[in-house]
Amino acid sequence: MLTVRDITDQMGLGIAVEGAQHRPVSGCYISDLLSDVMAHGRDGEIWITLQTHPNTVAVAVIKGISAILIPNGRRPDPETMRKAAAENVAIVTTPHTTFTIAGRLYNLFQNDQHPAPG
Repeated sequence: MLTVRDITDQMGLGIAVEGAQHRPVSGCYISDLLSDVMAHGRDGEIWITLQTHPNTVAVAVIKGISAILIPNGRRPDPETMRKAAAENVAIVTTPHTTFTIAGRLYNLFQNDQHPAPG
């Protein structure tokens, strides 16, 4: 199973907050609505969101999210970074769009489940 570190390294993501890079990642959830993530996010998923405010960390902790991934070159607010560090939640960033990064993440999971022979 992939870890946050595997995904960060293989996708060339920026690390805004180191957090628990050793955590396994079971899948991905994409939403900018905190209430939607509260209702449908699952333990161990990586969460792709444009949201950068501190409440994302609270939702990640409550739902057991392995990492928050912020696309489009956005950076978390300073208070978000402080809160994530205190809660040991990884926040990673990318200049790519949500569409692009979700596709790359999907392919990474597919290759992890079905590695090429050799």
